[in-house]
Amino acid sequence: MGDGSRVYEAELEFFPDDAEIDAFYQGGSAHAADIFGCRYFQGAAGGAGAWRFCLWAPNAKSVSVTGDFCRWDAAAHPMERYRGLWICFVDSAKAGDNYKFCVEGADGAVVMKADPYAAHAETSPHTASKVWDTGGYVWGDGDWLKRRAAANIFSSPVSIYEMHIGSWRTREGYEYPSLREITDEVKDYVLKMGFTHIELMPINEYPYAGSWGYQVTGFFAATSRFGTPQDFMHFVDTMHRAGIGVLVDWVPAHFPKDRHGLPHFDGTWLYEHQNPLRREHPQWGTYIFNYNRPEVVSFLVSSAVNLIELYHIDGIRVDAVSSVIYLDFGREKDYVRNKDGGNVDYAAVDFLKTLNMAVLGEHPGVVTVAEEATTYPLVTKPPSDGGLGFSFKWNMGFMHDTLDYMKIDPYFRHGAHDKLTFSMYYAFSENFILPYSHDEVVHGKFSMIGKMFGDYDTKFASLKTLYGWLFGHPGKKLLFMGSEFAQFIEWDFQKELDWFLLEYNSHAGMQAWVRALNRLYRKSSALYARDGDWDGFQWLTVDDRRNSVFAFMRSDGDSHMVCVYNFSGSDFAAYDVALPCPGRLLLALSSVDPLYGFAPAPEVFDTGGADETGLADDAGKTDFAAETGIAQTPARISPKKTAAARSKPLHGMPCSATLALPKTCAVFYVYRVKK
Repeated sequence: MGDGSRVYEAELEFFPDDAEIDAFYQGGSAHAADIFGCRYFQGAAGGAGAWRFCLWAPNAKSVSVTGDFCRWDAAAHPMERYRGLWICFVDSAKAGDNYKFCVEGADGAVVMKADPYAAHAETSPHTASKVWDTGGYVWGDGDWLKRRAAANIFSSPVSIYEMHIGSWRTREGYEYPSLREITDEVKDYVLKMGFTHIELMPINEYPYAGSWGYQVTGFFAATSRFGTPQDFMHFVDTMHRAGIGVLVDWVPAHFPKDRHGLPHFDGTWLYEHQNPLRREHPQWGTYIFNYNRPEVVSFLVSSAVNLIELYHIDGIRVDAVSSVIYLDFGREKDYVRNKDGGNVDYAAVDFLKTLNMAVLGEHPGVVTVAEEATTYPLVTKPPSDGGLGFSFKWNMGFMHDTLDYMKIDPYFRHGAHDKLTFSMYYAFSENFILPYSHDEVVHGKFSMIGKMFGDYDTKFASLKTLYGWLFGHPGKKLLFMGSEFAQFIEWDFQKELDWFLLEYNSHAGMQAWVRALNRLYRKSSALYARDGDWDGFQWLTVDDRRNSVFAFMRSDGDSHMVCVYNFSGSDFAAYDVALPCPGRLLLALSSVDPLYGFAPAPEVFDTGGADETGLADDAGKTDFAAETGIAQTPARISPKKTAAARSKPLHGMPCSATLALPKTCAVFYVYRVKK
């Protein structure tokens, strides 16, 4: 049969499909999980039923499968060759049994390997794969999937809550939280906060908790730390029924050196590069996938598609895309150049295009997101136009520039004015997500609130203003958990978030502010419908370096939102903002509203204009002083309820309006143009 080796003649009808095997060898399979791993066939073993084990280890001298079902006798179930694969059937195995492959490699070493295609695994620190049937779950998200397929996500609001399941909330006595137990809590919290999606840090199986999931050994298994595959299905299903999308981080850039995993799998460098100068990632101490091998491409593409088809995931954020593309990533000099003498890995680029075509071409409404930190061109353009084909790209420049700006004393911010304006030079070159992610609140970088300049009160005012900038700026939004209520310490994967901080006025106010921003964003199509071109954005005040004030207008063609920001330490009782035509400004949201933990002078503050806009955040209004007993310092001035856009030219525009801008604040006005 192909290579002349003995096979199970009676089981041939249960062998993998030859066409799918051909596609696997050619790098064109998106469903390699149908070939490999452990799958149950009712009619096998003479009708008694058996589990089929299949493995790709082409250079191995011999392979057997062993596990609980044979008391780990490595000689009990030898596997047979078939078209370069290893296959056997075991009728004594049952769901939940642990197993591994005993691989006698080309180098003569005998190593116990976990199944690269296993659907389930033992919980770390144990490393065996598990016999598991991923069927049987009854999904209830059909309506969600239909809406997802019909929607245009590029002109829809997307506000993402990035989560690490293991440290969002924990339970006393539990080493890891249970997905089943926290599912409803996550759903209720995300709904309350108004996020449209959650993004989970890697959910595929990984051995080392300190990697946060970014060093994967089980590319087809949801980590057992938090439950079974069906538990994860239930989690996703529950989110979908509630109208919440689910994205996951996915890591095709590298894999760890753990002996039970992919390294030196069959006694040769199979998944990684044979050339030692390209094999190892110098910064992370991991191995780099060999994208020149078609079987490796099939393995990785199938892993991504498996998340989407088996678990109904709405999209993947591809980690470390720069390290995939560039041959010199993390290497100052000693690297292997491409055939043209450059630093781009052509095979890796082809892999990324293949990945995006396989994921996006067959799954309407699903998205792929690139974490790509360089100026590599056309990341979100179609492969047919020379692009990589991603749906979105993280805007790392926006993130770095804005955070650098907020660390500066307001007195000196005039010298860094371009930090906030520069992003608009390239804002429409790609489809961007604006991320304040987990990477920015670890390893001595400080938390989001810790990065802000100034004393305690100034830090909170600054972070609220920055979040206002995030939600006004073109691009989709992402916040890492804990940042929404201004956790002071850096994120620690070994402990839950500091939820007790919500007992304090300032932190509860920050949470309420993020909730209000999400609500305004989702209800105001001017803030998202035209994220991709200049028709949706117009500068109103762009060069006021001396006062560190910025203003712009967002538009969907019919409705308009004027966003104004004072990043200085000074109040402006009468500040003129240019406008394109006569009309009326109605206050929709202000970061100095007492709802958000800061009390302006009550005799001058009035948010009545918000009610007139229909955008008021009526739910959950809080009198913080009454609830906490904490005295609050009143502001000296407060934003106007309404303002007229009168015929007074400014900055080359025919009209302007006079506003009151408290120090360090963000304000949003609905702009009703005079017909």
